[in-house]
Amino acid sequence: MDEKLYLGAGLKFPPQVNKATGRFVLSSKEESVKESIYLILMTQKTERFMRPEYGSSILSYAFADTGETMLALMQQELEADILNNEPRIDQVTIRMDARSQSGCLMIYIDYRLRGGSVRDNMVFPFYLSGEPEEESEAYETMEQEQL
Repeated sequence: MDEKLYLGAGLKFPPQVNKATGRFVLSSKEESVKESIYLILMTQKTERFMRPEYGSSILSYAFADTGETMLALMQQELEADILNNEPRIDQVTIRMDARSQSGCLMIYIDYRLRGGSVRDNMVFPFYLSGEPEEESEAYETMEQEQL
């Protein structure tokens, strides 16, 4: 199967409009998978009426203790959430670093795309003391961490 067809394409997140054409910007291949993982992490389970199992339970950990037991539980749940909601991924490993910034848990996500040897990763900043002022700030932080 052609990898490009399998990985697909969709609207870029956050949504953007091409100024020259007036059309929505699309993301494809690996970028589409990263955006899908971000959406899974930012969507609370039961938030989507027609798909109550979609999303993650990460937001329930806001203000939670960052002890080893809690981090291990969170890691297991997030790995299961990503594997259950993103069919293009067949293997995911999550590492967490609570020491990097005060009030911010850095979540390192390593994953392998199904049907191939393509591996990729991303960093997701999770703010334990509440959300950043704007959701776009969290997304910008995530993009900067990957550089």
